[in-house]
Amino acid sequence: MTGTVLNLAWGAATDRGLRRAVNEDSYLAQHPVFLVADGMGGHEGGAAASRTALAAFDALIGSDRAMVPAVESAVAAASLAVRSLPHNGSAPGTTLSGAVLCTQQGEDYWLILNIGDSRTYRWSGGRLTQISIDHSAVQELVDRGALDPADAASHPHGNVVTRAMGAGSSGIPDYWLLPVDDGDRLIVCSDGLTKELHECDIAAVVGEESSPQAAATRLLHTALLGGGRDNVTVVIVDAHGGGSDDDDEPTAPSNRGASADERGWGFPHPDEADTHPAQGLAGGGPAREGDHDADVFHG
Repeated sequence: MTGTVLNLAWGAATDRGLRRAVNEDSYLAQHPVFLVADGMGGHEGGAAASRTALAAFDALIGSDRAMVPAVESAVAAASLAVRSLPHNGSAPGTTLSGAVLCTQQGEDYWLILNIGDSRTYRWSGGRLTQISIDHSAVQELVDRGALDPADAASHPHGNVVTRAMGAGSSGIPDYWLLPVDDGDRLIVCSDGLTKELHECDIAAVVGEESSPQAAATRLLHTALLGGGRDNVTVVIVDAHGGGSDDDDEPTAPSNRGASADERGWGFPHPDEADTHPAQGLAGGGPAREGDHDADVFHG
């Protein structure tokens, strides 16, 4: 809650992978903004799209807590900037997923946002829960009951994104408001991680590593050992001194009717109470390749 001293610690890691010549991922990990963007549109176009999207959030950096309307404005600016990028042929685009520490009605919340198939998870109470919902052809098949979730990772349309920022898409993300609890750990990643690691493997790492930087680095290295077929980016942020466990479910996304708390890995989780509504929500320099100590990485 806002009256509580809240301390955040974070770590990040990124790599182009073993089969890609260029890293089109970018990340932003500076208080209170923790985001990953996975660019698309071919090498320079994808890298430009991901870093352009994140640049729109620079105005929020350094504030203690952001306001929800300011985040919405940054998202709108990011979408416009990506759509305005010059291109020859396919329009560049990017996914965008992550969390911004916000205050809402006098309480601290993670404002989770997502567009595309990058993901945001929460580790709490010994359980890993996927908060974001993929905007992908495969996820739509799963939602319709036409595909078993266990078969999603190997589906031939696994790379088809149905919503993105730019790339001729609407650029409208889903949002969730998640109360900040003491001991929260958020994991934000591009699909280069989830292509190589099952969620139970992610849970094992984040449950064993106390340092967010150590956890991010280990996840990255494990993804590379698993094949490294795509760019891989991981941002992990820990919260200490937040509110209680009395109210720790995310809201449903404001632009999609499905529940956000459908998938979990780990140990039994305490009973969870009602959620707060997501009121008011509408539908630094480049680091070296693989540099996981920088707060900003531009692909």
